[in-house]
Amino acid sequence: MDKQNNKSKEIKSEYHKTDKKSLYVGGVVVFLIAITPFLFYAYESFPSSQVWETSFFTYHTAFFDWYTFAWHFFGKFIPLYLLLLWFFTCKHWWHWIILIPIAMYAFQLWGIINESNNLDELELYYIIPLMMVLVPAVYLIRAKLFNKIRGNDLQEFEEDLMTKKTLWQQVKDLFR
Repeated sequence: MDKQNNKSKEIKSEYHKTDKKSLYVGGVVVFLIAITPFLFYAYESFPSSQVWETSFFTYHTAFFDWYTFAWHFFGKFIPLYLLLLWFFTCKHWWHWIILIPIAMYAFQLWGIINESNNLDELELYYIIPLMMVLVPAVYLIRAKLFNKIRGNDLQEFEEDLMTKKTLWQQVKDLFR
Protein backbone atom coordinates (compact mmCIF):
# COMPACT_ATOMS: atom_id res chain seq x y z
CA MET A 1 0.00 0.00 0.00
CA ASP A 2 2.87 2.34 0.82
CA LYS A 3 4.43 1.71 -2.59
CA GLN A 4 1.22 2.79 -4.33
CA ASN A 5 0.99 5.95 -2.23
CA ASN A 6 4.64 6.78 -2.95
CA LYS A 7 4.11 6.24 -6.69
CA SER A 8 1.01 8.43 -6.74
CA LYS A 9 2.86 11.14 -4.81
CA GLU A 10 5.77 10.94 -7.29
CA ILE A 11 3.39 11.18 -10.22
CA LYS A 12 1.57 14.13 -8.67
CA SER A 13 4.79 15.97 -7.90
CA GLU A 14 6.14 15.31 -11.41
CA TYR A 15 2.84 16.46 -12.91
CA HIS A 16 2.95 19.55 -10.71
CA LYS A 17 6.49 20.38 -11.93
CA THR A 18 5.57 20.08 -15.61
CA ASP A 19 2.35 21.96 -14.98
CA LYS A 20 4.31 24.86 -13.46
CA LYS A 21 6.74 24.80 -16.35
CA SER A 22 3.96 24.86 -18.95
CA LEU A 23 2.26 27.71 -17.08
CA TYR A 24 5.51 29.67 -17.09
CA VAL A 25 6.15 29.04 -20.80
CA GLY A 26 2.53 29.81 -21.63
CA GLY A 27 2.74 33.05 -19.66
CA VAL A 28 5.85 34.09 -21.58
CA VAL A 29 4.16 33.33 -24.92
CA VAL A 30 1.05 35.28 -23.90
CA PHE A 31 3.24 38.22 -22.87
CA LEU A 32 5.12 38.12 -26.20
CA ILE A 33 1.83 38.17 -28.11
CA ALA A 34 0.34 40.87 -25.88
CA ILE A 35 3.19 43.34 -26.53
CA THR A 36 2.81 43.18 -30.33
CA PRO A 37 0.62 46.31 -30.60
CA PHE A 38 3.23 48.29 -28.67
CA LEU A 39 5.97 46.94 -30.92
CA PHE A 40 3.97 47.69 -34.05
CA TYR A 41 3.31 51.31 -33.11
CA ALA A 42 6.95 51.90 -32.15
CA TYR A 43 7.43 53.41 -35.63
CA GLU A 44 5.68 56.57 -34.38
CA SER A 45 8.69 57.39 -32.21
CA PHE A 46 11.04 57.65 -35.21
CA PRO A 47 11.91 61.04 -36.79
CA SER A 48 10.39 62.18 -40.09
CA SER A 49 13.73 62.97 -41.72
CA GLN A 50 16.40 60.99 -43.52
CA VAL A 51 18.97 61.86 -40.85
CA TRP A 52 18.56 60.59 -37.31
CA GLU A 53 20.88 62.35 -34.89
CA THR A 54 21.30 61.60 -31.21
CA SER A 55 24.14 62.19 -28.78
CA PHE A 56 25.33 58.60 -29.41
CA PHE A 57 25.03 58.20 -33.17
CA THR A 58 24.00 59.69 -36.52
CA TYR A 59 22.31 57.52 -39.15
CA HIS A 60 21.35 58.36 -42.72
CA THR A 61 18.86 56.53 -44.94
CA ALA A 62 19.05 56.50 -48.71
CA PHE A 63 15.46 56.05 -49.92
CA PHE A 64 13.10 56.62 -46.99
CA ASP A 65 12.80 58.96 -44.11
CA TRP A 66 13.16 57.15 -40.78
CA TYR A 67 9.44 57.25 -40.03
CA THR A 68 8.58 55.49 -43.33
CA PHE A 69 11.47 53.06 -42.89
CA ALA A 70 10.27 52.13 -39.40
CA TRP A 71 6.67 51.78 -40.62
CA HIS A 72 7.75 49.35 -43.35
CA PHE A 73 10.11 47.53 -40.99
CA PHE A 74 7.57 46.95 -38.22
CA GLY A 75 4.89 46.09 -40.79
CA LYS A 76 7.04 43.12 -41.87
CA PHE A 77 8.68 42.34 -38.53
CA ILE A 78 5.49 41.88 -36.48
CA PRO A 79 3.93 39.19 -38.75
CA LEU A 80 7.33 37.45 -38.91
CA TYR A 81 7.58 37.61 -35.12
CA LEU A 82 4.08 36.16 -34.66
CA LEU A 83 4.66 33.44 -37.27
CA LEU A 84 7.89 32.42 -35.53
CA LEU A 85 6.05 32.24 -32.21
CA TRP A 86 3.39 30.09 -33.86
CA PHE A 87 5.98 27.84 -35.51
CA PHE A 88 7.92 27.22 -32.31
CA THR A 89 4.82 26.65 -30.15
CA CYS A 90 2.74 24.60 -32.62
CA LYS A 91 2.50 20.87 -31.87
CA HIS A 92 0.71 19.80 -35.05
CA TRP A 93 2.36 17.71 -37.74
CA TRP A 94 1.77 20.38 -40.42
CA HIS A 95 3.65 23.19 -38.63
CA TRP A 96 6.56 22.92 -41.12
CA ILE A 97 4.42 24.56 -43.81
CA ILE A 98 4.50 27.76 -41.70
CA LEU A 99 8.11 28.12 -42.87
CA ILE A 100 6.85 29.39 -46.25
CA PRO A 101 5.23 32.61 -44.94
CA ILE A 102 8.13 32.94 -42.48
CA ALA A 103 10.56 32.90 -45.40
CA MET A 104 8.41 35.35 -47.35
CA TYR A 105 8.36 37.89 -44.52
CA ALA A 106 12.07 37.32 -43.83
CA PHE A 107 12.96 38.12 -47.45
CA GLN A 108 10.71 41.19 -47.39
CA LEU A 109 12.31 42.35 -44.13
CA TRP A 110 15.75 41.82 -45.62
CA GLY A 111 14.75 43.99 -48.60
CA ILE A 112 13.65 46.76 -46.25
CA ILE A 113 16.84 46.58 -44.19
CA ASN A 114 18.91 46.80 -47.39
CA GLU A 115 16.66 49.70 -48.51
CA SER A 116 15.89 48.00 -51.80
CA ASN A 117 13.88 49.87 -54.44
CA ASN A 118 11.82 46.82 -55.39
CA LEU A 119 10.04 46.06 -52.13
CA ASP A 120 7.75 43.01 -52.12
CA GLU A 121 8.64 42.01 -55.68
CA LEU A 122 11.47 39.48 -55.76
CA GLU A 123 10.91 37.35 -52.67
CA LEU A 124 8.68 34.95 -54.59
CA TYR A 125 11.65 33.86 -56.68
CA TYR A 126 13.59 33.04 -53.53
CA ILE A 127 10.69 31.22 -51.90
CA ILE A 128 9.89 28.91 -54.83
CA PRO A 129 12.83 26.51 -54.10
CA LEU A 130 11.77 26.35 -50.46
CA MET A 131 8.19 25.62 -51.52
CA MET A 132 9.39 22.91 -53.91
CA VAL A 133 10.89 21.08 -50.94
CA LEU A 134 8.40 21.84 -48.14
CA VAL A 135 5.07 21.34 -49.89
CA PRO A 136 5.79 17.80 -51.18
CA ALA A 137 7.43 16.85 -47.88
CA VAL A 138 4.44 17.99 -45.85
CA TYR A 139 2.09 16.28 -48.30
CA LEU A 140 4.02 13.01 -48.02
CA ILE A 141 3.90 13.23 -44.23
CA ARG A 142 0.15 13.78 -44.50
CA ALA A 143 -0.23 10.84 -46.87
CA LYS A 144 1.74 8.51 -44.59
CA LEU A 145 -0.28 9.59 -41.55
CA PHE A 146 -3.58 9.03 -43.32
CA ASN A 147 -2.43 5.65 -44.61
CA LYS A 148 -1.51 4.66 -41.07
CA ILE A 149 -4.87 5.85 -39.78
CA ARG A 150 -6.79 4.07 -42.54
CA GLY A 151 -4.77 0.89 -42.06
CA ASN A 152 -3.31 0.79 -45.58
CA ASP A 153 0.22 -0.50 -45.79
CA LEU A 154 3.06 1.50 -47.33
CA GLN A 155 3.57 -1.09 -50.07
CA GLU A 156 0.21 -0.11 -51.58
CA PHE A 157 1.15 3.55 -51.21
CA GLU A 158 4.48 3.03 -53.01
CA GLU A 159 2.78 1.08 -55.81
CA ASP A 160 0.33 3.94 -56.23
CA LEU A 161 3.24 6.40 -56.53
CA MET A 162 4.93 4.27 -59.21
CA THR A 163 1.91 3.96 -61.52
CA LYS A 164 1.80 6.36 -64.45
CA LYS A 165 -1.21 8.65 -64.34
CA THR A 166 -2.45 11.57 -66.35
CA LEU A 167 -2.44 15.01 -64.83
CA TRP A 168 -6.20 14.88 -64.32
CA GLN A 169 -5.95 11.51 -62.51
CA GLN A 170 -3.27 12.94 -60.22
CA VAL A 171 -5.46 15.93 -59.36
CA LYS A 172 -8.43 13.64 -58.66
CA ASP A 173 -6.27 11.50 -56.38
CA LEU A 174 -5.36 14.54 -54.30
CA PHE A 175 -9.00 14.97 -53.27
CA ARG A 176 -10.02 11.36 -52.62
